[in-house]
Amino acid sequence: MLYAITATVFLAIVLLTSAAIYPYLSRRSVVQTRLEKFEPQEVSKVELVPEAPRWYDQLSEIGKVLNLSSKERNKYSRMLVAAGYKKESVYVFFGAKILLTCALPGLYLFLYVVSKGLEFDRQVIMVTAILAIIGYLAPSYWLYNQCNERKLKIFHTLPDILDLITVCVDAGLSMDAALIKTTETPQFANDPLAKEIKVATMETRAGKPRIESLKDMAERTMVDDVRAFVTMLSQTERFGTSLSQALSVHSESLRTKRRQMAEEAAAKTTIKMIFPLILFVFPALLVVILGPAYVQISHVLLK
Repeated sequence: MLYAITATVFLAIVLLTSAAIYPYLSRRSVVQTRLEKFEPQEVSKVELVPEAPRWYDQLSEIGKVLNLSSKERNKYSRMLVAAGYKKESVYVFFGAKILLTCALPGLYLFLYVVSKGLEFDRQVIMVTAILAIIGYLAPSYWLYNQCNERKLKIFHTLPDILDLITVCVDAGLSMDAALIKTTETPQFANDPLAKEIKVATMETRAGKPRIESLKDMAERTMVDDVRAFVTMLSQTERFGTSLSQALSVHSESLRTKRRQMAEEAAAKTTIKMIFPLILFVFPALLVVILGPAYVQISHVLLK
């Protein structure tokens, strides 16, 4: 026992000493660091567009098998763009639909039906058909949710961006400079609306008219308030009214709309609370209130 305690103490002292000395031993000298800067460094390959992974091209080839109408294809393309993805990824989306339509029933048949040796009766065929329908509709449901979430983020961010644009315009910047300054703000670094404005400013720099670029931005986002903002800018330029005042009024109306939506959601909570109260709270109250009475009545009747 004494030897075990001595060995444990020795190992603990060695480990603590090593942990205390390791930063000093691993620290490199200043001269060595400076000399390594003079060594030739490998030049990294610059890629303007990152290369797509192999599965991306394979899903795209699978998606081309799904022969939908041009109207249906355009609808999914617009939803993908509104969700923040490229328009060309529509075939990848179709490929995901086909893959899930075949994968879910296949996994069910091989992992459950075949492994347990079940017969292909009506129930198995029905479950297989339901899984195939779920696999086909699941990507559409996911895309719909992604599109709505991004549109909601854009709606909530638009008044703040309009306030920043108003401050920049009041400071003497032009509309183009104000839009560029807005996209460079760290507060809106990962904001979807700021990214769309950045794309619109790049199109304007390339020679496209600013109003046309902003209209294309409104079509990409599929948000009615962004369309109203672009319409307000075009009317302001056409009639020569005050841009700062128009931006202030529009941002205030958007804040009023956002507050009304919050009040509406708060008013709906009282109705939504009825269902959990009926399903979970009221049965527990009935058990607590009527439980002792039931016990007493049962004792009286048994006597």
